[in-house]
Amino acid sequence: MTPTATQNPPKNYTGPLLIIGLLFFIFGFVTWVNSVLIAFFKEAFQLSTLGSNLVAFAFFISYTLMAIPSSWVLKKTGFKNGMSLGLLVMAAGTLIFIPAANSVSYPMFLVGLFLIGIGLTVLQTASNPYVTILGPRESAAQRISFMGVANKMAGIISQFIFGGLLLTGANALSAAESLEKVVTPYLILTGVLVVLALLIRFSTLPDVSEEQEDATGETATGHDSVWQHRNLVLGVVAIFCYVGAEVIAGDTIINYGRALGFSNEEAKYFTAYTLYGMLGGYILGIFLIPKVLSQKTSLLIGSILGLVLSVGALMTSGFTSILCVALLGIANAPIWPALWPLALNRLGQFTKIGSALLIMGISGGALLPLLHGYLTDTVSPQWAYALLLPLFGYILYYGVSGSKKTTW
Repeated sequence: MTPTATQNPPKNYTGPLLIIGLLFFIFGFVTWVNSVLIAFFKEAFQLSTLGSNLVAFAFFISYTLMAIPSSWVLKKTGFKNGMSLGLLVMAAGTLIFIPAANSVSYPMFLVGLFLIGIGLTVLQTASNPYVTILGPRESAAQRISFMGVANKMAGIISQFIFGGLLLTGANALSAAESLEKVVTPYLILTGVLVVLALLIRFSTLPDVSEEQEDATGETATGHDSVWQHRNLVLGVVAIFCYVGAEVIAGDTIINYGRALGFSNEEAKYFTAYTLYGMLGGYILGIFLIPKVLSQKTSLLIGSILGLVLSVGALMTSGFTSILCVALLGIANAPIWPALWPLALNRLGQFTKIGSALLIMGISGGALLPLLHGYLTDTVSPQWAYALLLPLFGYILYYGVSGSKKTTW
């Protein structure tokens, strides 16, 4: 297969979108397991909050390091073969968990998470613009919402499977005994990823040509650099803020619950509450965008709700504060689907590199949880969530003003 197949995608996009939906399910499963791993490794290795949040750092920093190389890989392999390659790299990362558990090595686990992140970077770089391209641009957020439903359902399932396996009775075991729990599930996950890589490789998923990528928006004349697109540059910062806020809301809530005195049995499903909120928000997006709400309006609603709930998490106590953090899932749900089409608007021939830059913005999920962990250890577990206020504030600015102009 050539890197840029010339065949047009079929008018019926159901088949290709179902395949992409399966990939988004995998994204959600392996990404949201991190919330359980953060709490699990914190206890098994007796880590600080900052140390345990290195799970998110190792996973998401790969997006910064590999986003541009991923774009190059996709040019060489084509989107479909690139997706298959990404799944195989993820399988290599999950396989590393086995020797890491046997040697009781936290750094080796972090290497495995980094490799999983690299594979996901290739998949995300290909699949997000794919969803935007396979259908009318004005309903792109609706299609991304469908993908979000698959992503968050997988995340919820991962909480029940891995939360039950890893956190139940973990405080009564030694580090070596606790880490033995990861061996079987990660062997199974490795096998699943390899099988999916083969299925994608031999599927009928069409490749996307440069011309089809340009269809995400009109080509802005007179631009010879991707950096001249103001909506993209500011959109990268918005993605950085959003992913940081999403990861903080989802991945830190178990440790937050334990800091407030909740047991492992109670806290292990707190991330699932956040994902229920996101799932509900994505379902609403499917029905409301673009018929009732525009992509930009949904972004504004999500960012304002995020600010309100962040204040609620700071001003309340106990389970009410935890519930405010969990409900951030509803606030976050409409933001990601709206950011992509707004940031890629009118990029034309710069769509692929623009997508790679947006993927780099996902590094917010690596750096901002570390800052949150530092604030947790040095200030307080509750007031660390004040970090969310400037993040949602910037996203609100992008929706009001930053995304309006496509040039400087």
